[in-house]
Amino acid sequence: MSSSSWIKVCNVDDLVDNSGVCALVEDKQVALFKLAGADDVYAIGNWDPLGKANVLSRGIIGSINDAVVVASPLYKQHFCLKTGMCFEDDDVTVPVYATRVEDLHVFVQVAS
Repeated sequence: MSSSSWIKVCNVDDLVDNSGVCALVEDKQVALFKLAGADDVYAIGNWDPLGKANVLSRGIIGSINDAVVVASPLYKQHFCLKTGMCFEDDDVTVPVYATRVEDLHVFVQVAS
């Protein structure tokens, strides 16, 4: 049986609006994204399963329909920041991590 814990990763001010930052959370590379004018922080796995590299934090933020996405810098597939689903290939997803902001600190929930 696995449990989960909240890990303090950074300050909100460490994040650049509409851009990604990679953080090592326990043994996982996590891509963090904060949208301009929003209080929420999104966290997905940094590993691009199609490009086979840790690059998603370097992708471009955008939207498809009502979904906020990041476009991989390698082959430009779009990954939903809420679900991890790849828009170009339904069989491909990346991990999504719960986040919370408390006293200007960003926490990411990881399973252990």
